[in-house]
Amino acid sequence: MWLGLFCALGRDWRKCQKPLFFCHVFAIPAFIVMMMTGTNNNLARKRRFDLEYRSNHEENLIEKAKTDPETFAKVFRSNYDTVFRYCARRLFDRHTAEDITSIVFFKVMKKIGSFEGNETDFRNWLLRIATNAVNDHLRSAKRRAEAVRTAAENIRSESSFIIGTDECLEEKKALLKQALLSLKPKYQTVIALRFFESMKLTEIAACLGKDPATVRSWLSRAIKKLRKKLNAAINEKRATL
Repeated sequence: MWLGLFCALGRDWRKCQKPLFFCHVFAIPAFIVMMMTGTNNNLARKRRFDLEYRSNHEENLIEKAKTDPETFAKVFRSNYDTVFRYCARRLFDRHTAEDITSIVFFKVMKKIGSFEGNETDFRNWLLRIATNAVNDHLRSAKRRAEAVRTAAENIRSESSFIIGTDECLEEKKALLKQALLSLKPKYQTVIALRFFESMKLTEIAACLGKDPATVRSWLSRAIKKLRKKLNAAINEKRATL
């Protein structure tokens, strides 16, 4: 998930600088995605039917979940991972993400009766509630400081269990996580949705209830501010070497 964000930050963040990272070249893994398209019309029709059936099934579940606790439990189980992963990518800490995810679904349980829309609308609605919950958590300066410290500790702990860890990459990730957490919540949000959730600008706009032009402006500002903070972190580290 980091590849797109590193690229967006510019050429200097796609390589390491020896004085800071103690390595000559920052090699970002190349991921090759192979997409195979079938030529069988019957198979294509079956896939479309399956997608339509699954979508209608989910919509029926959501509607039924408004009044049936057992169905709500099914909706909870089928959407938990989506919400948890998003919270974890925003907070960089599993335990805090679990707490926030619980808060999200408690709010969903209280508000689902007023929800109107299809399966896509429901996913956007869930992510909007999750976004507000994460942003509320990070509005406290103390919590932001704790999140920055925890992110750095977690990445060092994770690296110690990985054989052949690229020290350059891990240090770059640590700096990036800390810089992300220091941004305003709205800037953290658009970066997370765009680069970690791989959402289009129109999808982000629908999720946040904003105009696409506003989202585009936020994203541009967020990347500029993130790049500035990262450069400041580099200079600070160089001064201590």
